Amino acid sequence: MSDAVKGLFAIAGAATIWGLSSIYYKALDHIPPLEVLSHRTLWSFVFFALVLLVQRRIGELGRLLAGRNVRQVALAAVMISINWFFFIYSVQTGRALGASLGYYIFPLVAVVLGVVIFRETLGWMRGLAVALAVIAVVTLTLGLGVAPWISLTLAFTFGLYGVVKKGLNAGPVASVTGEVALVAPLSLGWLGYLYLGGGGATADGAGDVALLMFSGVLTGLPLILFSFAARRLTYGLVGLMQYINPTLQFLVASLIFLEPVTRAHMVALPLIWTALAIYSIATFRQERASSRKVASASTSSTRVM
Repeated sequence: MSDAVKGLFAIAGAATIWGLSSIYYKALDHIPPLEVLSHRTLWSFVFFALVLLVQRRIGELGRLLAGRNVRQVALAAVMISINWFFFIYSVQTGRALGASLGYYIFPLVAVVLGVVIFRETLGWMRGLAVALAVIAVVTLTLGLGVAPWISLTLAFTFGLYGVVKKGLNAGPVASVTGEVALVAPLSLGWLGYLYLGGGGATADGAGDVALLMFSGVLTGLPLILFSFAARRLTYGLVGLMQYINPTLQFLVASLIFLEPVTRAHMVALPLIWTALAIYSIATFRQERASSRKVASASTSSTRVM
């Protein structure tokens, strides 16, 4: 099996786990979202720390937290914690459809953040994609009578998380371990407060505790698969395969959770899908042009030699 095929299986596995994870969090909807988040943070730290230990890279964590990038790690921790909380909250409160829309919108939010923060070139195709996404959000706001704040919160927190990570010189596992390591003491303190007071999931039996502990694996495994795939596939293909995640989230929300798909959704969703198609075409064209430049430069240098 070639590296490209292995990469495809890895990214498909990661996106599938993310897309179906709402079923897992729905099974914990009798436990408050903040308590679930605290367990997810704590057990994710345990999982990632074990991975670094097995890889004999635990020293990277110490250097990261003791270095000058610790503020970036802390900011990334805030962004991903907010994102995780609102994803759990949306699933538990019957708003999983909004979560799926958030992850559909995210790539287009990332484009806008790239233009605003990094002065990246937008281009007419990506500009059109962003415009269609804005129309979709306005349509949802008018149709539902309220702004899709969960969708926007998930899209922007994940987008800002990516902005912070872009300037962070650390591997994906080490950086995420650092993020959850900074939040883990707060999570442990909150869980201690709950359980010492006689509340918390412990009162609901060992089954809930086992599920909550599994959140570490559920968080860590797809990230490792994603990192594996990113080293073996082109950027455009990785981005395209990511749409498996919100698509599965949408199908779970509408077909399993039976959340209502309104007329506003029926108008907004095709707009977002069209925007993502345009965005994907623009990304592939840019990637192909970059590959041609590299190939041309390589040919020229060979001729000179």
